[in-house]
This record gives sequence, structure tokens and C-alpha cells, in this order.
Amino acid sequence: MIARKNIVAILLGIELILNAAALNFVAYSRYVTNNLDGHIFSLFIIVIAAAEAAVGLAIVIRFFQIKETIHIDEATQLRN
Repeated sequence: MIARKNIVAILLGIELILNAAALNFVAYSRYVTNNLDGHIFSLFIIVIAAAEAAVGLAIVIRFFQIKETIHIDEATQLRN
């Protein structure tokens, strides 16, 4: 069961998790290995997060146009 009912809040949570992972890669590469591998991984994560935000927001906008709500409980009806 998902605790959040708002699709936008769920997307924001996913963005925060991806940004935290990117920050961890940068910090690890800077203070432990002292090379650029973590920076490169964080750039890939930022690109993936941007693509995820664009696609996710497009889905939310289309869902709002159809159902006129952004609650996740209504998304189960998209199968039909």
C-alpha cells in the first residue's frame, strides 16, 4: 500500500531519492577514491532523473485531463 495519495508527491519523492544517490556518488568519489568515476555516475543519474521527470509529468498531465484528479487510487482504473 502506498502511503501517499498524490501522484506529484510520489514523483517528487523519486526525484529526491535519485538526487541523494547522485550526491552519495560524488561524495564517495571525492573523499574515498579521489577520481572522477562518481561524478560521471552522478551525471548519468541526473540525466535519467530529468527524463523520468519529463515522462512522469506528461503521464500525470494526461491522467489529469482524463480523470480530473491526481490521486493514485484512481490510477487503477487505467487498465480498461
